[in-house]
Amino acid sequence: MAQLGLHTFAVAPKWDVATMRTLRMKFETHKVRVLEIPLLDPSEIDVAETRAFCEETGITPVCSLGLPPEIDVITDPDAGMAFLEPAFDVASGIGAPSLSGVTYGTIGKISGSPRTQAEFDGTASFIKRAAARAKAFGLGLGIEPCNRYETHIMNTGADGRAYCEAVGADNLFIHLDTYHMNIEEVSFAQGFADCGPHLGYVHLSESNRGAPGTGMIDWQAAFQALVDVEFDGITTLESMNHVHEAIASALAIWRPVAANPNDVIDNGLPHLHKAARMAGFHYS
Repeated sequence: MAQLGLHTFAVAPKWDVATMRTLRMKFETHKVRVLEIPLLDPSEIDVAETRAFCEETGITPVCSLGLPPEIDVITDPDAGMAFLEPAFDVASGIGAPSLSGVTYGTIGKISGSPRTQAEFDGTASFIKRAAARAKAFGLGLGIEPCNRYETHIMNTGADGRAYCEAVGADNLFIHLDTYHMNIEEVSFAQGFADCGPHLGYVHLSESNRGAPGTGMIDWQAAFQALVDVEFDGITTLESMNHVHEAIASALAIWRPVAANPNDVIDNGLPHLHKAARMAGFHYS
């Protein structure tokens, strides 16, 4: 049965166990079983404290990131691997099953031209190395297609599947995001179906990056599409309520995404539960 997660940007720009403790009752009320922890700077994470918090609460941690703009994994894959290494170490240390996100490149970096075959091949080569290293840490590796304004390397579920098939790693999965899908896919149904067996993680993100139910996303259609592909993994509410300074500019967050920041949890999570129930999508 699927689990509901919450990206911690909903409550703070950086991971902080003390803040998470204050929200424990809300997590229990809204059946939040997973917390997504950004690892843009892995040194910010107190591994022992975080693992203890997760074990105490029964919350599963998952981790995500995007590479910094100075790294080009095609021309200098070693630099990309050096950036990922401490993230793998932290993710494994806190008990996360995976590291996901834009693990293959930089959010906000585009060439101004279509992706070339050389770019596909170079990115696939890097992903293969990264997946092998992730496996050594006991981790899955997720690749998140993003919209055309944030990358030209991977935009759709079909793109993600092409990389998965080119790489052939059994711990590699596609991480789709309804915000990006709303821009790039023909439909939620088509986007999820195009991933085939590689769909492993889903971001539930409103069209305005705020509280689900305050934008253009058809949530019942999104959940129905997940039912249709028999998805039973983790779906995580992602809101850019708070954003780490390392990626705020790349994400073009120029104004608050919610008039009342508390609405993301207090109203957004119930809205997702209602849409899921209407579609017959069940959370544990």
